[in-house]
Amino acid sequence: MAVDSPDRPGRWWSVFRAALLVMWLVAAALSWWSAPRQAGYDEARAAVAGKHLTEYRWGDSWDSDGPRRWFGNPTLRSAGTQGPIFAWRTDDGRIHWTDTDDLGDATLTGTVDEDGYSGPGAASIAQDLAAAGLEDRSGAVDAQPPWVTGAEALLILAFLAVVVTGPAPVLGTRWYWFWLTWTAPYGLGLMFWLFRDRPWSRTARPAGKSDTDSRDRGWLGLLTGILASFLLSVVVSVLNGLLGDQWVPDVGWLA
Repeated sequence: MAVDSPDRPGRWWSVFRAALLVMWLVAAALSWWSAPRQAGYDEARAAVAGKHLTEYRWGDSWDSDGPRRWFGNPTLRSAGTQGPIFAWRTDDGRIHWTDTDDLGDATLTGTVDEDGYSGPGAASIAQDLAAAGLEDRSGAVDAQPPWVTGAEALLILAFLAVVVTGPAPVLGTRWYWFWLTWTAPYGLGLMFWLFRDRPWSRTARPAGKSDTDSRDRGWLGLLTGILASFLLSVVVSVLNGLLGDQWVPDVGWLA
């Protein structure tokens, strides 16, 4: 017979879980909203001319090898030359970027030093920035929004506090949930934990089996998190190809 009364989530746990879910949903939505989206060269010039950008940054590639966060943007790397990637944040909080090398030729007036840029396309945008008086808006476009950073930190701290000091989980060991939550992207391991195990779920312990015999181990949590990360990258890449960056930003750097 299954004994589930010790595993029933109390009202406090239910409220706490609801708060974590809301925090995760808001952080995920803001992360999706501010994820870098590729735009055309003309869109970049229009944003500069209309003074719709709040900050911009030059780079040569997006870093897909850096530390992975639950919510966050890839880092824009630069080897010193300005461009060819021009990224900017608009006044609605969204991040866009374009490869200025795609332009080819451009009309230059000599107001900027072309040698400091990767090509005529980058130098042309620099001219536009100077003409619009926006040169001082250079900044960390790829930085994570402060609210998302705070929400991510609170979610991680809450998870660690409960998984270490809270009621012992039934379906997986503490190490199982630690590694699954730590390795799965976007905090999906946390979401799985909130619906599957104690103290959140009415999970019954199978009769005749001890915790040491039946619970999933840490190595399984690690492998599951890595597999989830890979599968999510594949799914998102496919959806990105079908729907485009506006609906499904490319998050291939999460793999």
